[in-house]
Amino acid sequence: MELELRHLKTVRAIAEAGSLTKAATGLGLTQAALSAQLKRIERVFGGTLFERRPAGVRPTPLGRLVVERAEVLLPAVRELQQEAARLVNLPTAAPSRLRVGVLQMRLYEGLWERLTAECADALVTFVSFTQMADVAGQAAAGRLDFALGGACGHLGTTYDDRLTWRDIAIDPVFVLLPHNHPLAAEPELHLAQLADEHWVSAPGRGDCFSDCFAAACARAGFTPRSHDEADTPVGVRLVESGRAVALCAAAFAPPPGTITVPLSGTPLTWRQIIGWHPDSPAATLADKATACARQAHAEVVRHSPAYLTWTARTSEAATP
Repeated sequence: MELELRHLKTVRAIAEAGSLTKAATGLGLTQAALSAQLKRIERVFGGTLFERRPAGVRPTPLGRLVVERAEVLLPAVRELQQEAARLVNLPTAAPSRLRVGVLQMRLYEGLWERLTAECADALVTFVSFTQMADVAGQAAAGRLDFALGGACGHLGTTYDDRLTWRDIAIDPVFVLLPHNHPLAAEPELHLAQLADEHWVSAPGRGDCFSDCFAAACARAGFTPRSHDEADTPVGVRLVESGRAVALCAAAFAPPPGTITVPLSGTPLTWRQIIGWHPDSPAATLADKATACARQAHAEVVRHSPAYLTWTARTSEAATP
């Protein structure tokens, strides 16, 4: 048997899943069929590619080499096919599957239905990430069709410049407090009122947000006592327990036991963004995907009392 591109795709899928069972599900195969296929591929390479463990599989040194080469070769072949199609003036077929990477699954709960309706011929799947750099990198490498996430409102360029980016919305940044916090009933808060708090925000922003927060605090006349990063569940638990207050986009839905409060003067903003590779087949669906994401975001805002109140107050203040 000679090495084929589909073999590299199989090896990459197993490495990404970390489990033969999960990889088989994603590839639409039975585990037995995938195991047999992997054995044939290993014979081509002359050695074991994955070390089987109770918790899953891990690439061997040979396996890591193959995966690293696959991550270079597969996107290159895909780009070659697209370049050839453009050269002979052949239309690029619309993708039969749309893989969407998201940072905040709850923010886009309505997106799946909208995308499925607008792109009826494509199977829409979502993949959740915790860091923006990861979701952008996966999209740039061709393993995702669309990347949805966020960036500091002051950021000029957005993460991976191989992707085309569009704004979905620009949200004010609110503060997440426990319901029993002494300031939880305030309609809005000045940053200086929270000068003695322990702050926490989501990790993986990979941009100027931390610097912008520090600058906003300096303008308010204080230096944060501490500002840590933690994933959303951990950050929420810290807030619920009263050990921290958190920074969050206004569209964030506060869990029970917490409340979001606007910051006076809107010292920080957060851009909700969508990105895609301009040469990918999914680029033909970018307008639809962007519109669907904006509709999903608007739906979240309609169910956010704090955001609606802030919008009404801001509009009234701007009216002559």
